[in-house]
Amino acid sequence: MWSRRAALAAGLALAACGFQPVYGPGGAGTRLQGQVRVADPGTADDYAFLRHLTERLGPEQAVRYDLGYRLQIATVGQAITPDEVTTRYSLNGTAAYTLTDAATGAVVAQGEVSNFSSYSAEGTVIATNAAEQDARGRLAVMLADQVVTRLLATVP
Repeated sequence: MWSRRAALAAGLALAACGFQPVYGPGGAGTRLQGQVRVADPGTADDYAFLRHLTERLGPEQAVRYDLGYRLQIATVGQAITPDEVTTRYSLNGTAAYTLTDAATGAVVAQGEVSNFSSYSAEGTVIATNAAEQDARGRLAVMLADQVVTRLLATVP
C-alpha cells in the first residue's frame, strides 16, 4: 500500500517540477530518431557498436548530425592460477565520440565513455573464443548505450 502511495507522490512531485520521460511523447528520446549518421565501422567491434547505435537512434532518415567514434578495447588477465595460467579475462573498453552538425560541421557534443566486460578462459579453445566474442558484443552494447544516454542528455 505504501509503495503505491510513494510512487504516486513521487510521480506528482516530478510532474510538478517539469519532469518529462525521455521516451515519452515529445521527450528528448525522439529528438535524435533518424537524424544521426554514424561513421562506418572498421572492425567487428565497431560493427557491433554501430548496430546497437542504429537500434537505439533509428535508421538514417533526415540526417542532421554526423557521429564519429573511436573504440579502444584492452584485454587484461584477471584470474591467474599458481601455474600462471589465466582463467578469466576482462575487456576494458572506451568509446570517444564527437557529434557534429551535418550542415555546418560545428561540434554539438563530444566525450568519452568507458565500461568493462569479462569472460572465462576455461574449457576448449572454441568455448573460450565464443566467450570472448560474446563479451566483446556485450561491451559494444554497453558503450553504445552510454553514448546514446549522453547524447540524449546534452543535445538540445
